[in-house]
Amino acid sequence: MQSGIEGPLSRVVTLLNPAMSISKLVEAGGQWKVERHDLASPFYCAVVEGTCKVEVTGRAPVTLVAGDFILIPDLHGFRMTSKVPPASKESGQPLEIGPGRVRLGPLDAPVELRALVGHCRFEAPASDLLVSLLPEMIHVSGHDRLMALVPVIHEETRADRPGRELILERLLEVLLIEALRSGPAVEMPPGLLRGLSDPKLAAALHRIHSEVGGEISVAGLAKHAGMSRSGFFEKFRKEVGRAPMEYVTDWRMAIAKTLLRQGGLTNTEIALRVGYGSASAFGMAFVRHEGISPGAFANKQER
Repeated sequence: MQSGIEGPLSRVVTLLNPAMSISKLVEAGGQWKVERHDLASPFYCAVVEGTCKVEVTGRAPVTLVAGDFILIPDLHGFRMTSKVPPASKESGQPLEIGPGRVRLGPLDAPVELRALVGHCRFEAPASDLLVSLLPEMIHVSGHDRLMALVPVIHEETRADRPGRELILERLLEVLLIEALRSGPAVEMPPGLLRGLSDPKLAAALHRIHSEVGGEISVAGLAKHAGMSRSGFFEKFRKEVGRAPMEYVTDWRMAIAKTLLRQGGLTNTEIALRVGYGSASAFGMAFVRHEGISPGAFANKQER
């Protein structure tokens, strides 16, 4: 059995299928503010020099200093300001000063902040479900590997070289995994990382993710974890945030939706890959989970 958190975590990140949207170097000076409330994308920021404040919709402001990195898997709105925000309620317009370079604040003010900011997208058809397994925000300080990865992604985004999209996809996968495993998992809210921080639950999660097409039951998972059935059920629900078989079904459906969008397999073949004995059993489970049939879902993906 694979140890540590990399198995389930890497499978979730790979299935999310991240792709780059925007990467830019932000330079700022004086008093400045920028905010957006029309987003729906993963977001990261690495502060290279200086200090700023970031306020994500629904969360308290976070002060970032040089060497800090934040990752928000599902960003919908944010405000980013100088350490002392401007008194004006209006947001200043970012000024593009070069390819992938943006200036904030008065142009005559010295540059006090340099940060690498990126927006990407998850192309998985089950991205909402998969993102729900992850923390709302990761904030890491002094992580050299993360701070080294972000400039490489920025440079690759700017270049026009063969294989650029594939390289960026792999770099983003590495960035996401590195960020997600870098924080203290026991301090995370219930979810995949919190579950993986417990060795017994991690054993069960590895089995769920690696044997999705096999026979999985609460009793079997509890035995694999070396726990009683009731003790395992309660601990899994508390640490992961959903009941074991609910998690199993969610993971199976995430894989099924990806296979349906890719095409090339019959419903019977997909059913066997995700742990259902027949196309009809899979179809009924899919309708209960998604509200539409596998065929209707596949047709929607083709449009």
